Amino acid sequence: METVIQDLLAGEYRKPIRVVAFNTAERCSEDVSEHIAREIQRRGNLQLNDVPSYLREFVDRYSPQDLQQFSLRLV
Repeated sequence: METVIQDLLAGEYRKPIRVVAFNTAERCSEDVSEHIAREIQRRGNLQLNDVPSYLREFVDRYSPQDLQQFSLRLV
C-alpha cells in the first residue's frame, strides 16, 4: 500500500480510476481505492498541501467530504 501511495504522489500514475489489491494466496481481490484516497488526503492535510491536481478527481470520488480539510494559510 505504501508503495502505491508514494508512486501516486510522485506522479507515476496520472488520473487513476481505481486501486485494486490482489491476494493470490487466498485467490481474492478487493477495491482499496477509498483507503488510498483517504490516506492521500490525510497526508496532504498533515503537510498543509493540496492534493496534486492529477489526483484530485480520484480523491474527490473516494474520500468522504467530511474528511477533507481545507488549510487556512496565515499571511
